[in-house]
Amino acid sequence: MPRRSILFSPGDDPEKLRKAPRSDADVVVFDLEDAVAPADKPAARETVRDALAAVSPADPEVCVRVNPIDEGATADLDAILSGVVPDSLMLPKVADAEAVERLAAMVAERSDGSLPVLALVESAAGVLHAEAIAAADPTDALLFGAEDLAGDVGATRTDEGREVEHARQHVVLAARAAGVSPIDTHFPAFGDEAGLRRDAQQALELGYDGKLAIHPAQATVINDVFTPSEERIAWARRILAARDEADGGVFVVEGEMIDAPQVRQAERILARAGVADH
Repeated sequence: MPRRSILFSPGDDPEKLRKAPRSDADVVVFDLEDAVAPADKPAARETVRDALAAVSPADPEVCVRVNPIDEGATADLDAILSGVVPDSLMLPKVADAEAVERLAAMVAERSDGSLPVLALVESAAGVLHAEAIAAADPTDALLFGAEDLAGDVGATRTDEGREVEHARQHVVLAARAAGVSPIDTHFPAFGDEAGLRRDAQQALELGYDGKLAIHPAQATVINDVFTPSEERIAWARRILAARDEADGGVFVVEGEMIDAPQVRQAERILARAGVADH
């Protein structure tokens, strides 16, 4: 399933955890890290474990954001893997591939299987090691965190985002090179729908598959931006139909020379739209 919108819900708020799967988000994240004060984390682990037990098979993907490896991840996993297991885990502040591998090993010690890891790069080290992080076997998606990155490097956040532009593009390249999904940073002004739409559209144009959300209303807007239009779906169908008829090599559709890059784009459009047949 495409991950267009990934919605955070604080792990110490049972009501929000209960409501989050009913939102429009493709993925809901029960957050044990930044959304929870240090003193409240032990209780939040129990709250998240209880919330996982109440998840329905019809609900969207449920992910748990644990704390960094040496800052509470062990206690997080001890709690949440002792009950109903989430669909995936999010690891924040990933600085290198070893962190992802260590999390996967910790999961294996506590369960019979493995869980996909959504690796959040939000520091200078994380961005510089993004290729290796994306290529690590447990990594299923590479997420970009602009706010923490700006703080890490001493940048001033602006509406235009020029201060994180290079890193934002680098994360897409690293994810695509490794064959995992790139997910863009959240838009902080949750009440600014027009600004969110512009920011999400820019992320789509850069090559991102989806975007983080901090409010349920944001998920609806993000889904709209990252869902291909009927015109784009029709274009993709024509490209793939012509590819099948051409049986390899370069071919022409509506006067345009088409080869492998456009074919990959067409495949990605249909995958994002959830279209199975070509």
